[in-house]
Amino acid sequence: MIRVGFGFDVHRLVEGRELWLGGVNIPHTVGALGHSDADVLLHALCDALLGAAALGDIGQHFPDTDAKWKDADSKRLLAAVVKLLGEKGWSVGNVDCTLILERPKIMPHVPAMRATIAPLLGIGEDAVSIKATTNETMGFVGREEGVAAHAVALIQKAV
Repeated sequence: MIRVGFGFDVHRLVEGRELWLGGVNIPHTVGALGHSDADVLLHALCDALLGAAALGDIGQHFPDTDAKWKDADSKRLLAAVVKLLGEKGWSVGNVDCTLILERPKIMPHVPAMRATIAPLLGIGEDAVSIKATTNETMGFVGREEGVAAHAVALIQKAV
């Protein structure tokens, strides 16, 4: 049995915060604002996995009203989601993610992101796709006020 889930996340970009994307600290002049480390890619990925298993969303499992998750490393959130899926008999097949931001250039960081995410999901790097695009200077992303991410995940269960 297989299922597919979709995730989306967005965070405001502000001065004084680090920019974490795909579990990697990306040097930049601004970072994403959020209750945790605000890793938009990992948050979208968590939602895709949770959605595929019909287990709710990231806000249900890691609410921003819970001090336990304040400044949390989003790799911990993703690992907890994968553990939850495993408890329900699901494993990850592959994931496909897209980051949307104007700057900085993401492609030089993609190998490190794939190397970080793959072991958390229990899959090979060849099953982790990460792409990046701009918003062609339109909207809040185009004005460099925020960053967004989309993710699709395939999960499987032995029948």
